[in-house]
Amino acid sequence: MLTFKNFNIADWFSFYRIASAPILLLLLWFEKQEIFTWLLLISYCTDAIDGFIARKLQITSARGSQLDSFGDQITFIIGLIGILVFEFDFIQENYTLIVISFSPYILQMILAFLKYGKATAFHTYLAKLSAIIQSIFILWLLFFEPIYWLFYVMIILGILETIEEITLIYMYDNWVAGVKGIYWALKDKRRKK
Repeated sequence: MLTFKNFNIADWFSFYRIASAPILLLLLWFEKQEIFTWLLLISYCTDAIDGFIARKLQITSARGSQLDSFGDQITFIIGLIGILVFEFDFIQENYTLIVISFSPYILQMILAFLKYGKATAFHTYLAKLSAIIQSIFILWLLFFEPIYWLFYVMIILGILETIEEITLIYMYDNWVAGVKGIYWALKDKRRKK
């Protein structure tokens, strides 16, 4: 049975991202853009910290990896909703490109749930780079204005990362966490039957 004692400090950073979601949604509802953006920045910072702490303290686990992925997905979705609420003109101007780039992500989520019954937690290098670029772009957009070259880099990295995730789903029969990328998956004993 899981109790609060079973969770480590890295897990608590992931819990923060999950627990902050309703507060962020309330701030969206009341159109408090500045507070929303600062709290979103904190969420992105906890995302950068939790995995580092888990590896440094050697407290990585499949549960922690799943919690981290869930926290990442919630933060990403709330960031997108924030753009939709506060930067609707930007969404309208770039609607087609956003839909095209987001569609493979939906496919990847569906494939993961069909195969594993849950979201992936590969945490590839490409996924980490993509998340960093996404968070920088979203925060800059919410604090200041859009940087279009960064937007295009974010779109390209997001699509490449999603293609890599889909490839990894086909490479692994069973759910695994912590795959650095396709190159490392080719040598990973966990994917062999």
